[in-house]
Amino acid sequence: MSRDFPIAVHPDFSVVYEDEDALVVDKAAPLIMHPTGCVCRHEPTLLGGVSQLLAYELASGGCVSLINRLDRETSGLVLIAKNAAAAHDLGCAMQRRAIHKRYLAIVRGWPQWESACCAEPLAPMHTFTATRIRVRQACHPNGPPCRTSFRVLRRMPASEKWPRRALIECFPFTGRMHQIRAHLSFLGFPILGDKIYGPDESCYLDFIRDGWTPQLAERLILPRHALHACDLEFSLHGRTIRVHAGLPPDLATLVPVEVS
Repeated sequence: MSRDFPIAVHPDFSVVYEDEDALVVDKAAPLIMHPTGCVCRHEPTLLGGVSQLLAYELASGGCVSLINRLDRETSGLVLIAKNAAAAHDLGCAMQRRAIHKRYLAIVRGWPQWESACCAEPLAPMHTFTATRIRVRQACHPNGPPCRTSFRVLRRMPASEKWPRRALIECFPFTGRMHQIRAHLSFLGFPILGDKIYGPDESCYLDFIRDGWTPQLAERLILPRHALHACDLEFSLHGRTIRVHAGLPPDLATLVPVEVS
C-alpha cells in the first residue's frame, strides 16, 4: 500500500461536550489519535483536528491534551483537556482509575455466559513467543495486572449478510493496550472485524500490504473492528460529568434494534 495515501478514510469527529476546561469528542473510525512514525504525513489525526478547532484557545495560552486513547479502528468518546491545570487533574484521575468508561463490542458467536470477568494479565506477545505482529498483546502470567468485565446485551442469529453474533457491554478496570480486544479473544469471542485478534495474524499483515480486499471482506465481514466507546464519566472541579455516544451507523446496522 502506498504511504502517499492515508489509511483513514473517515477523518471525522463531533463534539458531544465542552466547557472552559475540557472537551469530549466522538471519534470516527479509522481515525488515528495523533501522528506516529509509521503514519503517512498526509494522514489526518484527531489531535490535528482538535488543534484546529481550539486554535483560539491555543493562541491564548491553552493546550490540547488527549486524556484517554482509542485504537485507530475503535470509535467513540475521547476526553481532551484544554489547559494545563485540567490536563494535570484529569491525568491524575486516569492514574487513579477515577475516569469510568463503557464500551460496546459486537463479537462472533454466542457466549454461553450472561456475564464474565477476565482478569488475565496481558503482555506483548513477542516477549514470550513468536509473532509477526509486534503490537499484539496476549494473556501471560508475566504481564501486568489487567481486568475487564463483560455482559451480554443481545444475541443475534446469522443471516445472509451477517454471521451469528452478540452485542457485549465491556467495562475495563485497567487501561492496558488492546485490553478489551485481547480479553474477548482469550474468552473465545473475538470482535467482529478485528484484524489482529480475529481469524489469524495474516489478516492484519495482508491488510498492511494490500489494503482492504474482497478476500479480507469475506473473512472479516467489517473493514474495522466492531468496538465503540459509548460512555464516559469523569469529575472536574467538583462536578461529575457523564457523556454518551450511541453506536455509529456502520455498527448499528449489525444490531436489529436501537441500543443505549
